[in-house]
Amino acid sequence: MKRSRFTQEQIIGVLKEHQAGATAADLCRKHGISDATFYTWRSKYGGMDVSDARKLKGLGEENGKLKKLLAEQMLDVATLKENAGKKLLTPGARRAAVTWAIEQKSYSQRRACGLVGLAPKTYRYASKRPADDQIRAKLRMLAGERRRFGYRRLHILLARAGVQLNHKRLFRLYREERLGVRKRGGRKRALGTRLPMALPEAANQRWSLDFVSDALSDGRRFRVLAVVDDFTRECLGLVADTSLSGLRVCRELDRIVERRGRRPAMIVSDNGTELTSHAILRWQEERSVLWHYIAPGKPQQNGFVESFNGRFRDECLNEHLFSSLVAARRIIEAWRVDYNTTRPHTSLNGLTPAAFATRPNQGHTENGLCL
Repeated sequence: MKRSRFTQEQIIGVLKEHQAGATAADLCRKHGISDATFYTWRSKYGGMDVSDARKLKGLGEENGKLKKLLAEQMLDVATLKENAGKKLLTPGARRAAVTWAIEQKSYSQRRACGLVGLAPKTYRYASKRPADDQIRAKLRMLAGERRRFGYRRLHILLARAGVQLNHKRLFRLYREERLGVRKRGGRKRALGTRLPMALPEAANQRWSLDFVSDALSDGRRFRVLAVVDDFTRECLGLVADTSLSGLRVCRELDRIVERRGRRPAMIVSDNGTELTSHAILRWQEERSVLWHYIAPGKPQQNGFVESFNGRFRDECLNEHLFSSLVAARRIIEAWRVDYNTTRPHTSLNGLTPAAFATRPNQGHTENGLCL
């Protein structure tokens, strides 16, 4: 549009002359304008002074800026809709969106980065990270074998296989490969096939672990870790405390091993959080002890310690009222000694576990390996 030869101040000056008594015809001839232009000025600027004209000019400029911002905003919304898809949660996805906006919509790099919330410096960054193809393949293989293992346990398995990498990098690969473990609901079911365990033929071949819970007289809850030798039926330990973590279980197992002078070949337990922790995984790996987890919801697969738990609750926990944790430990330890050295065991032909363990011939007996 052709720019006017007159400023707003000059136009208002012409109208002031008309208000002072000059005729429209004289003013048109004097300033070289047409009658239509004069009356257009009068309809637009009539009654205004110079300050009002400046305000009107400022409003017009601001209105133009707002229109430009609105147009850009509408264009950005249309661009985002056209590129609709998954949420731009990762830098890689945002880089791809910026590249698309620059190439397809002729955006500037800065404006495209602002559209997706990515710093231009981040967009221009060129990664120097080596390829992860071999690690990804190994990770997928382990995740296929251990379908209920999360990335932390897979990290331990990769370390055993000689693959050393930061846990944050592993988590990134774990998420990119979509290996997340979905939490189950409802009844627990065993996964895959599980081979039946052979019965032990000597002491320290297989130990069984389980937890038993009870309460003090004031209502405070505590737990007892029970450790049983499946062959001799000896109770190797009854550890009572208000909290028994995986690290604590490892320490108690080390004490039992030191006392007996020999590690077990295998340990059997359920899938409790304490017994599936990283501490337990490291412990059995460092000491070369096999650890067998029973199928979820199948306590009969750990029948030796479950049978012991029934005797322990019936003959000790239900017979005493524990005033304190110290008293509970004293009573429970006294019962364990009595169980090993005095109480006859029907599945051992009436022998006590300690006497059966010290027999010259600990081979098979008629009832020696029956529950």
